[in-house]
Amino acid sequence: MSNIRRQSIISSVLIYMGFAFGAINTYLFARNNFFTTDQFGLTRVILIAGNLFNSFACLALPSVIYKFAPYYKGNLKDKDNDLLSVALVLAFIGFVMTTLVGFIFEPLVIKKFSDKSALFVQYYFLVFPYLFFYLFFNILEAYAWSVKETVISNFLREAGNRISVTILIVLFIVCGFSFSLFIKIFSCLWGISFLGLFFYLMKVGKLHFTFKISRVTKRYWKKMALLMGFVYAGLVITTLSASLDTFTIASYWGIGSVAIYDVSNYISNIISVPQKSVVAISTSYLSEAWRNKDLATIQRIYSRSSINLLLISIFLFTLIWLNYDTVMDILPLNPVYREGKMVVLLFGFKFIVDMGTGVNSQIIGTSTYWRFEFTCGVILLSLIAPLNIVLVKHLGIIGAGYSNLIAYTIYNAIRIVFLWKKFNLQPFTIKTVYALVISLVCYFICYFLFHNMHSWFSLFLTSGVYVALFGAAALYFNLSPDILPVWQTMKKRLGIKQ
Repeated sequence: MSNIRRQSIISSVLIYMGFAFGAINTYLFARNNFFTTDQFGLTRVILIAGNLFNSFACLALPSVIYKFAPYYKGNLKDKDNDLLSVALVLAFIGFVMTTLVGFIFEPLVIKKFSDKSALFVQYYFLVFPYLFFYLFFNILEAYAWSVKETVISNFLREAGNRISVTILIVLFIVCGFSFSLFIKIFSCLWGISFLGLFFYLMKVGKLHFTFKISRVTKRYWKKMALLMGFVYAGLVITTLSASLDTFTIASYWGIGSVAIYDVSNYISNIISVPQKSVVAISTSYLSEAWRNKDLATIQRIYSRSSINLLLISIFLFTLIWLNYDTVMDILPLNPVYREGKMVVLLFGFKFIVDMGTGVNSQIIGTSTYWRFEFTCGVILLSLIAPLNIVLVKHLGIIGAGYSNLIAYTIYNAIRIVFLWKKFNLQPFTIKTVYALVISLVCYFICYFLFHNMHSWFSLFLTSGVYVALFGAAALYFNLSPDILPVWQTMKKRLGIKQ
């Protein structure tokens, strides 16, 4: 657990560095004088469409790598490990097939989006270079996770790409080249992260290619194909569920509304950064624990991930919500972006639910019951699709917030009940209740003290008081087994004596 904690902290720090650049990017996109809301919205729609197409093209290969990497490692020398080579070949086949289908369905895209989102129709073809580089980065990232090289891959995903976007935006502003050139370069930026990870893995000696089919592949290919089939369907369904809100907003309200929605979504997504780190680190450990039938380790990872991610999510959400109006007042943003405040609230609650239930998806996905993830995905899509269509049509972007909160709450509840019934695994303790109560108390103290103040000084004052109150309470009640070790390490690094 100490290794998971250490790598999670390092990854989170690096990823938050990326979020700092992401915040700069969002600020520059949202200013009045650099990009229109439609231009900003186009970058978001290309991103979401690329992610959606990636779910088709990747053929669920990352899940295969997570699940079967320990078998390759335990039975083959590195030079004979063909897992990555096979995955890359299959990914290329998936890319070609998805691209062909994408061009076949171009008339449907024109029909659905030409009225409200004409700019997306004009640059629809740029989804495919975005898909190419993003797809192969994902395959390489999954392999990096399997060999426990998660820090650099997390950095390149969350920070490297955003730094590239920042540089591109600055060049666009300073050099004054056309938006057409800007969006074309934007669609290829994942190539930088892919090459960075490729050369890093090569440098540390973790990159091996062979096109000779190994005995492990020959032995397990049927099980791997079965896993691919179920996970692939589930992944497509899950990604559709996550993408549907953006496309529904673009269709009914235009890509300008997508930009407003994305700013709110980005703000709330700050909460989820530590979840990505914990998932990245814990996946390989869970896979090994299932292989060894070590339920005690799985329960320990489950419960610790739940309380740690709950504490982090409510801490970050409360910090954001306390300062939301202040930030909107002091930053020179286009006033239309204030319309997303309720979206931040609803997505904040969604992330608290999703993170507070721990790594339940990864536990199921690495177990022999991984097929159940497909069932969960079907349930999620069956909930979120009609909710999005109805609520977005009548409520606008706030409707997407409600639909996500409702659907993901039910989605996580089903997975919790499944793990409890099948393996007697459950993530909660009495400290889960303490964490929720403490967060509410700290919030109301800070709200009543500072809610009428809107300045840079009040922002730092409110944040400082809340951090002090929440941190002191978490330490006093020892809400997580990882709090004291982290605190001791911080004191040691800062030179604070006992």
